[in-house]
Amino acid sequence: MHYFQYKDEQLHAEEVSIKDIVERVGTPAYIYSHATLERHFKAMDDAFAGTPHTICYSVKANSSLGVLKTFINLGGGVDIVSGGELYRALAAGVDPKKVVYSGVGKRDDEIAYALDSGILLFNVESEQELDRIDMVAGHLGKKAGIALRVNPDVDPETHPYITTGLKKAKFGINIERALEQYARAKTLQNLEIIGVDCHIGSQLTKVSPFVDTIKKLKRLVAGVREMGIDLKYLDLGGGLGIQYNDEVPPLPSEYGKAILEETKDLGLHLLFEPGRNLVGNAGILVAKCLFTKKGDEKDFIIIDAGMNDLARPALYGSFHGVQPVVKDQEGTVVADIVGPICESGDFLVKEREVPNFKQGDFVAFMSAGAYGFTMSSNYNSRPRVPEIMVKGDRYEVIREREKVEDLIKGEHLPSFL
Repeated sequence: MHYFQYKDEQLHAEEVSIKDIVERVGTPAYIYSHATLERHFKAMDDAFAGTPHTICYSVKANSSLGVLKTFINLGGGVDIVSGGELYRALAAGVDPKKVVYSGVGKRDDEIAYALDSGILLFNVESEQELDRIDMVAGHLGKKAGIALRVNPDVDPETHPYITTGLKKAKFGINIERALEQYARAKTLQNLEIIGVDCHIGSQLTKVSPFVDTIKKLKRLVAGVREMGIDLKYLDLGGGLGIQYNDEVPPLPSEYGKAILEETKDLGLHLLFEPGRNLVGNAGILVAKCLFTKKGDEKDFIIIDAGMNDLARPALYGSFHGVQPVVKDQEGTVVADIVGPICESGDFLVKEREVPNFKQGDFVAFMSAGAYGFTMSSNYNSRPRVPEIMVKGDRYEVIREREKVEDLIKGEHLPSFL
């Protein structure tokens, strides 16, 4: 459920007309609904009411300070994968003891920054990373809380690019070798082993892969405890899907019921890292139709947003629903919706029946709150677009549109030219 609805043939975000917003701030632009963010967080949080847990929002899905602050105000923590994401989360006011640090390539300076910030734990993804965290912690005179991210070899039945829990994935440590790595970690003086972590993929539309994963993790937890290691946390990652088109993902309540049943006897504090599930349907990208073009074999709708603004269709062939901001089109047309980028892969829609947009129409791409702005770039020297948050009948620009002079910020002509 989201709060983007039509009123008098005009698309609104909560109580605010999208047309009014983009006529003021221009296009392209990302627009987020605060009520949707809040609803989705509470649905996930409520699904685990009665058991110790923390919802650590996955910053990579949407790292806007306004989005982070919304979840932090609701009691959430964060899952980060870089020092930059930690900086953002701290700037938004996160409690460092609600920060988990994932990712396969943590640099020494990032590890030190996280230790100095007092984060809860590192999700460790390789044997060499264990050694580096131990070394950096030793230099700082600190103890690093860690969990091993284990790879359970469970097929999440999702897109191969967002599958992370199979043996061939770059993520995590094979579950069959995890016990020996826990034993090794126990010998390292500057580590405190406090958890087990797992994340099998993104955009899952079934509960069963999560349940299968937990069954494997329970055997690992028992083995780790037999070593005399006092585990406190079980991090089950994220991955619960959303509806982009005709998917029917489980509700958080259904997901929560299944997880609680499988983990009820473990006595561990549960950590979750939802990203897309919280923000995906809470945001839209709005663009303007610049031209329409009839080709020999297909029709094109050319807009002012491109693959640099919303990369998912070009990367994954992803589906985003397309809606007019104002319903005044005459019929529909089968067309590609493409942007101004000089790449054949610059499309947001391929050969789909869409409203028969005309020059000047505003076009809304739905379910763009996750991996939208956060994956955008300045390719073709295009300034990145603004982000706007709506709450009730108010809205604010929470990130200004970049200016062309921002494109060369930090650049210098070499003295020998």
